[in-house]
Amino acid sequence: MMITKSPFLLSLRDVIRVKRYSLQTEKSYLYWAKYFIMFNDKRHPKDLGLSEINHFLTFLAVNRGVSAATQNQALCAIVFMYKHLLERQFDNLTFSYAKRPKTIPTVLSPLQVSAIISHLKNPYKLLVSILYGSGLRLNEALRLRIKDIDFSNQTLFVFRGKGQKDRVTLLPNQLNDAIAKQIEKVKLMHNQDLQAGFGLTSLPASLNNLNSG
Repeated sequence: MMITKSPFLLSLRDVIRVKRYSLQTEKSYLYWAKYFIMFNDKRHPKDLGLSEINHFLTFLAVNRGVSAATQNQALCAIVFMYKHLLERQFDNLTFSYAKRPKTIPTVLSPLQVSAIISHLKNPYKLLVSILYGSGLRLNEALRLRIKDIDFSNQTLFVFRGKGQKDRVTLLPNQLNDAIAKQIEKVKLMHNQDLQAGFGLTSLPASLNNLNSG
C-alpha cells in the first residue's frame, strides 16, 4: 500500500514504529486507517467521530460480511490511530458485531501429517517438520538462526514471536540429523560467499562502535 503521499498515514506509521509493533501489524493498521478515510469520502479523521466509526464497523460486518476477527482488527487499528495520533478516545461504540461462527477446528492426524511430509523435499520438508514438531509459526521458523538451536537440551529459542515475546519450545530428536545437515550446507554456502567477498553482516551501532574502538 502506497502511503508516501499522505502525511497523516506517514505520521501514523511513525507512531507504530516508535511503539515497536510488528511489520504485519503496521501494514494492517495502515490498511484499515486508509480504508476508514476512503470510506468517509477522504475526510480527515480529526473531523470524524463516534458515528462515523460505528457506521464503518457496522458496514464491515453487515455489508462486507467480514469475520469477527477482521472486524476486531479494524477496530483495533482505528482505536490506535485516534488514541496515539489524535489523542482521542471513544468509550461508547455501538456498532453491530460480526458473528463468529462456531466451528470445530480441522486437525490432521499424525499419519496424515507424516504422509504430507513424506512427499516434500528439503528445505521444505525440514521446514514443515519444524512447524509441526515444535509448534512454530511460519515466520518464526523462517527466522531461526543457528544460535537458537540447542541440541544439548533439545530446545529451540523463538526470538520475538507473536506479541513480540520470546519463548523456548521443544525440538524433536528426529529432526537433529536433518537440522545438522542443513547447518553444514549453509556453512559451506557462507564460506563460499566469504571467499567471493560477500557473506558479511551489519552490526548494531553500539556493537560496531565497540568493535572499532
